[in-house]
Parts: sequence; C-alpha cells; structure tokens
Amino acid sequence: MKLFKKNQVIIYVIVLMLMTAGYLNYTNNTKDQASVETSMQMESADDMQLADIGDATLVSSNEVVTENMTKEENILEENNVNQNQTATNTNTSNEVNKENQSEETNQTNSNASSNDYFAKSKLERDTMYSQMLETYEKVLNSTNSLEISKQTATQEIQKINDTKNSIMISENLIRTKGFQNSVIFVNGDSVSVIIGAQEMKPEEVAQIQNIIARELKTDIQNIHIATK
Repeated sequence: MKLFKKNQVIIYVIVLMLMTAGYLNYTNNTKDQASVETSMQMESADDMQLADIGDATLVSSNEVVTENMTKEENILEENNVNQNQTATNTNTSNEVNKENQSEETNQTNSNASSNDYFAKSKLERDTMYSQMLETYEKVLNSTNSLEISKQTATQEIQKINDTKNSIMISENLIRTKGFQNSVIFVNGDSVSVIIGAQEMKPEEVAQIQNIIARELKTDIQNIHIATK
C-alpha cells in the first residue's frame, strides 16, 4: 500500500514536471515567434524608412539638378542676351562711326574743293592783272609809243593797282565777318563777289555790299553776291 502511494507520488511529480516543461517550451516558442515578428516588423520598417529616405534623396537630387540646370540656362540666356546686346551696340556704334567718318570725309572733301576753287580763282585773276600790267608797261617803255598812249597806259596801270589793292582790302574785311573764303571779280562798274558759305543772312549780305561799295567805289546795285 505504501509502495503504491510512493509510486503515485512519483508519477504525479513526473507529470507535473512534464507539464511545466511543456509550458516553458510553449512560452519560449511564443516569445521567439513574437521576437521574430517584431524583428521582421522592424526590418520592414527600416526598409520602408530607407526606401523613404532614398526616395526623398532622389527627389531632392532631381530638384537640385533641375534647379542648377535652370540657373545655368538662365545664365546662358542672360549671357546670350548680353552678347547680342553688345554685338548690336557694337554694330550700331560702328555704323555711327562710319556715318560720322563718311560725313567728315565728305565735309573735308567739300572744304578742300572749295579751298581749291577760291585759290585757283584768285590765281587766275591775279595772273590776268599781271598780264595787263605787263602790256601797259611795254607801251610805256616803247620808243615808238605815242605820248597819248603812254598817258593812257599810265592811267590804266594806276587803275589796276588801285583795284588790286581795293580787292585785297575787301577780301580781308570779308574774312573778319566770319567768311574765310571769298573772291572778288571787277569788270568795269560791275563787281561779282563769291562767298564760301552754304547760305547767308540778309544782314551779312548787306555788310558785304557796304564793304565793296566803300572800297571799290561802286554802287550797291552793281554788286552781285553769290555763295559756293
């Protein structure tokens, strides 16, 4: 009887130990599974976070690249605009310079041509007077000339010299009025005056008429003024 009870106790103890072992094993398995699930969840969360970070980085990188490209395009566009503006300004400046140079050249040529005209006209006039004086001097020096011819020659020589002197004075006075070029031709009572100017004011014409009338002893209606 005692042996049976002792065996029964042992059996109970063994059963209890088996139950405890089973419970502990179940608990450990549950914890391991939970740990595995938690680990998997954490890894999944980490992957998602990394994916989010990667996506965010990619988007940010694209935005930076796009922004940089936009800035570079704007800079290039500004440079092109500046270059085009500079080229336009340069072309405009060159055209203006060419026009100015052309105008200056034309003006220089015109002035040179005008100067040549007045110089040539004075030379021809003075040459004519020199030839006239030479002719009258031959009459004076000729032994065959009549006395009356010599008197006429003397008067003409004096008249020519007075005319030359009056012309010189008149042209110098005209120069003081602002006209650098002028030439005067005397033909009897008629006096022609050529002035180097594009146009003349009425008061300027009156001033020149008064100079000619006073110095050459002629009437104003006999004075003819022209511009060149």
